Amino acid sequence: MATLLENQVAIITGSGRGIGAATAKLFAVHGAKVVVSDRDVDPANEVAEAIRAAGGEAIAIAGDITDPAFPDLLVKAAVDAFGKLHILVNNAGFTWDGVIHKMTDEQWQAMLDVHNTAPFRMIRAAAPYMREAAKDEKAAGRKPEPRCIVNVSSTSGIHGNAGQVNYATAKMGLVGLTKTIAKEWGSFNIRCNAVVFGVVDTRLTQPKERGEQIDVHGQKVPLGVPEQMLSFIPMLIPLGRFGTPEEAAAGILLMACPLAAYVTGHVLEVTGGFGI
Repeated sequence: MATLLENQVAIITGSGRGIGAATAKLFAVHGAKVVVSDRDVDPANEVAEAIRAAGGEAIAIAGDITDPAFPDLLVKAAVDAFGKLHILVNNAGFTWDGVIHKMTDEQWQAMLDVHNTAPFRMIRAAAPYMREAAKDEKAAGRKPEPRCIVNVSSTSGIHGNAGQVNYATAKMGLVGLTKTIAKEWGSFNIRCNAVVFGVVDTRLTQPKERGEQIDVHGQKVPLGVPEQMLSFIPMLIPLGRFGTPEEAAAGILLMACPLAAYVTGHVLEVTGGFGI
């Protein structure tokens, strides 16, 4: 298999589990030096250790992506370890569902914090090592190295989804962020694209009755989908099934690799046809 990301340095947020973990491992297979970042220490370490055991290069940096100080710390750790930064994947996120007339301000703000503010801060923290590095390369008469940002969005953002007004709003906002960065940074050979996922088999789409939770400022937020809904969702997907984390990761790789060298500001739907 060709190594599409040889010698590229990539940060992937939320990569201790699910789509992020699959992306970290796939990037490593293709030669990237990977920074695995997750709010939980053990999953982040496990993914980084698996990459190293397979012969790849990876470090794990744990922390809360919504902490205003963490993006700068994460980017600095990546550059300290590997010297450069070429790829940023803003993948970290979760859901906190509720119908609009019962949704609290905390539920609303939590989705904006993790899906909008955190990616904004990550991109801003990466600017010295992406935009400014490219600017210096241009000033020296060289073509800037290829660099890119991939933001993970959702069909809820593109099409809306009942019970997810907060999540849908945030995920559509991420599309606006993507297109703006594409316009601002394109002259520095930095691409920015979004990948939209439908229903992928992760803990966010497992039966809610299993009791999986995430702690948000001391409050336990249930994750998953009510079991009675899971049986009919495949009927809404033309391919007839949920996607796998590995299939989702392949969409991110496509947007990050040289095969998409002339693609920027694009919103790629990796959904099995869900939402068409």
